[in-house]
Amino acid sequence: MNGLSISPSAALSRWPWRRWRTAWRRWSLWTLLVVLVLSMLITLVWLAGRYEASQVQDKLERDTANAVADIRSALGRNLQDLQALNAPSRTDADWPARAAQLLQVRRELMRIEWRDAGMHVLGQAETPYRTQQWEDPLRSQEAHPEAALTCTHARRINGPSYSPSYFQLLAEGLGAEMMEVCLPLTQSGHISGFVIGTYNLQSLLIAHVSKNLPRTQEVSFTEPDGTRLALLGASWRGTRMFTAQQLLDLPGSTLVLRMDSWHRAPSVFPNVLTALVTLMSIALVSVVVVLVRDNRRRLRAERDLGDALAFRKAMEDSLVTGLRARDLQGRISYVNPAFCAMVGFTADELLGQDRAPYWPPELAAEYAQRQDHRLSGATPPVREGHESIFMRKDGTRVPVLIFEAPLINAQGQHTGWMSAFIDISEQKRMEEISRASQERLQATARLATVGEMASLLSHELTQPLATISSYATGSLNMLAMAAEDPTGHSSDGKRQGQQLQDLRMIMERISFQASRAGRVIKSVRDFVRRRDQSRQAVSANELLDAILPLITLQARKLDVRVVTEIEPGLPAVYCDPTMVEQVLLNLARNGMQAMDSREITRRELLLRARRVAGDSHGRWVELSVADYGSGIPETVAEQLFTPFFTTRDEGMGLGLSLCRTVVEQHGGQLQHSPHVPQGTVFAFTLPAHTETE
Repeated sequence: MNGLSISPSAALSRWPWRRWRTAWRRWSLWTLLVVLVLSMLITLVWLAGRYEASQVQDKLERDTANAVADIRSALGRNLQDLQALNAPSRTDADWPARAAQLLQVRRELMRIEWRDAGMHVLGQAETPYRTQQWEDPLRSQEAHPEAALTCTHARRINGPSYSPSYFQLLAEGLGAEMMEVCLPLTQSGHISGFVIGTYNLQSLLIAHVSKNLPRTQEVSFTEPDGTRLALLGASWRGTRMFTAQQLLDLPGSTLVLRMDSWHRAPSVFPNVLTALVTLMSIALVSVVVVLVRDNRRRLRAERDLGDALAFRKAMEDSLVTGLRARDLQGRISYVNPAFCAMVGFTADELLGQDRAPYWPPELAAEYAQRQDHRLSGATPPVREGHESIFMRKDGTRVPVLIFEAPLINAQGQHTGWMSAFIDISEQKRMEEISRASQERLQATARLATVGEMASLLSHELTQPLATISSYATGSLNMLAMAAEDPTGHSSDGKRQGQQLQDLRMIMERISFQASRAGRVIKSVRDFVRRRDQSRQAVSANELLDAILPLITLQARKLDVRVVTEIEPGLPAVYCDPTMVEQVLLNLARNGMQAMDSREITRRELLLRARRVAGDSHGRWVELSVADYGSGIPETVAEQLFTPFFTTRDEGMGLGLSLCRTVVEQHGGQLQHSPHVPQGTVFAFTLPAHTETE
């Protein structure tokens, strides 16, 4: 809306900058898309290589763990077989034959020895698969150092023990890595000898690992520091090596089984090319789709924007509510046609003005102060309007209802104030018509009430008028008797004095009865005549005294006793006396008619004025009318205040509805409730008079 105040030249000067900014934003988005695609491809290649390498490494780790498990299982079976060589049920003579048979089955064992507790050789056997000449000539006669140390450790732990690996020179300058295992033999809880087995680490790998070893893998025993002891496999080597190690922890010795796997570079290159072409194709198709969709979206956005602008223009032209926008400096930046029609000025005459030409001169200072207060940052209450007076261009005044709210732009910044104006001239006129109609209805109701009381008034006035006539006749007779004695002398002076005293008393009674009849007539005349609504401070005594003569007339006819109770120190009420008297009179008449039945034994009407219970500040006064009738049924209570609803054949159904309207216009409430022990109580509240009113 603020854009209406921008000149076309300023808009054109900003066009190159906007165009460059839009182009830069579009190219930056495409650059970002290309970078994201390249990053995705590089990431995919890298992840594919990492995945294939992890798969190879995991498989190698599993193969190494399986090889260690196989070797450990084989060593355990060998210990059982060595233990069975010296079983108590077997003789010593066939020990060499049993050992030779075991060596034929266990090819990783190079030599088996049976020694006594002093490490003297009792028997020995060598593998038939490899004839070799031991370089140590004393091995068969004395304890080998590795064997002696291993058996000492086996004696200490009372179990099998393995020696560290050692290099054994063989014939023709060859050698091999060997490892000893010593198994103690016990008899009656004492060690009686040892069985010593010599392992060839190379043969151990051949016997238990080579059958599952692929061509691309190499397996070896190493020391913990990485020294190679035995090596097997790897007839083909690739460009990349994967390594896995598993610890072979044996009693007395520790070996490391290392397995190396040779592979080419990760075989993801052909897959990457295929994926790259596929992805690029998908990307190109996606780009075309995105461009088409973007073009369609732009066209649709432009079309929607045009439709929205046309719709907003049509809506602004059809609104009967005036709209006005002001910036933070108080200048008018937007007005709609309804506002222009409301004040009689054109948009060109209003835009840019900081002091509105539609302000009445006598109120311009007040309006300027209110505008400065709003521009200072004071936020108006939400959804609460205030009335004001505008002056049209022809000088006529128009009352308006104004609603104001902050004007927030798309970036969430406060740029001004938006005001909505409603012309309430017609509303004011209808309120005057409604008020006049209500006054006429009340006057009609009062006239109807007076018509019903006409017969009662004739009866009530007959008595004082008849008394006046009687007293007047007596006075005339007394005057005639005095006229018969023209001399004025009487035989009895006291009699003349008594006649004068009786005449004075008669005149006083005539005056009293005439005043009584005048009061009754004046009360009816004041009630019937139409007066302008004017609220004033009236005491509860005055309200009740004004209607008591009229109520008493009907009460005597229906044999009803009227009782009034006024709380001491009760403040005056601020009301229209005539309207409140009508309410009290209507409620009193309804209460007396509710007791017009032979079944009602207690005929008493209670008029009460008191403070409202719980009102500690004394802001309200409650007036109530209670009867001892038959009460109000629930079905009737639901429609009691509905206009034209009545339970009497001669009733109009407007009495209680008008009563509630009058009470609510004074700010109070009219309610009814059961009267204990019998009947109904109608109570309504009126505001108490304060010094400020």
